[in-house]
Amino acid sequence: MQLTSFFKSAATLITATCLSLSAATAAQADTFPSRPINLVVPFNAGGGVDAYARALAAGARDLIDVPVVVVNKPGAGGLTGAQSVATARPDGYTLLLTSGGSFLLNTMLNASPVDMFENFQFVSQIGQLSTALMVPANSPYKSANELIAALQENPGKLRWAHSGRGGFHYIAGRAFLESNNLTAQDVPFKGGSPARAALAGAQTDFGFMGIQQARGFGELIHPLALVADERDGIMQDIPTFKELNIPFVNIGSPVVVMAPTKTAADVVAQLNQYLEQITATTTFAELIEKQGTAALYAQPAVIEQKMLDMRTASTPVITQLTGQVQ
Repeated sequence: MQLTSFFKSAATLITATCLSLSAATAAQADTFPSRPINLVVPFNAGGGVDAYARALAAGARDLIDVPVVVVNKPGAGGLTGAQSVATARPDGYTLLLTSGGSFLLNTMLNASPVDMFENFQFVSQIGQLSTALMVPANSPYKSANELIAALQENPGKLRWAHSGRGGFHYIAGRAFLESNNLTAQDVPFKGGSPARAALAGAQTDFGFMGIQQARGFGELIHPLALVADERDGIMQDIPTFKELNIPFVNIGSPVVVMAPTKTAADVVAQLNQYLEQITATTTFAELIEKQGTAALYAQPAVIEQKMLDMRTASTPVITQLTGQVQ
């Protein structure tokens, strides 16, 4: 009888403990978020991804009771910041906002400690970045075809800028050169803003960088062609490689928010709801438009499929450029 009583008491205690833990977990979910959310941007301040992060933090002020803090952690083409989020506590308070294309292509080009699909789960897409061929405003090359002619006449001598080897701007530039049997000296920079500064100062002859980088810099840099099938919604006067009939590979980059893979589903769902609301605000739209970009929201399943499709489409390109896929 005493043994039976002991087991009954133990069972009661275990049940009570489980109920208590469940209640605590539910209470935690109900109160999320209760402290600042760190939004890690794995690039320097001033670039296209950083612009989205700043707009997101501003748009969140009227919708979320806690601040969204932008934390820039550049390095290794975006992988340093990504790794810091992948190993962070999966509680929804440390998120990664990055260029999905750059993240994916970088891990395909190089051995990486993190994987987009294994170490993260997608929260949502909030924008889209497109790259463009640009030259200094005082460049003698006034069109993409004039630049191509100069590259053909001076193989390996012209210098081109980009925001870092492994990023989608770099891959788009390399693909352009390979597709047209051209060679040039690539000059990597740590982010879009330094690359733009170098191009504006005519330290390089041309560059591949986000089309939004040209916004407000018309007196210093001149876009010649957009890497896309259709013209940009804001910079509508820039022709595309497609309409110019110049061989290219259509490589763009969704701007995505991701959480560590073990983040609770209800927390991810709450974050996704917030992001859908924020990207629909006037504050977010106006700030992004000032930077030459626009909001583009997509659900987690949609953006995950986009990235899977990009991986499939990019594999032949990466193989052609490097001879191997990591």
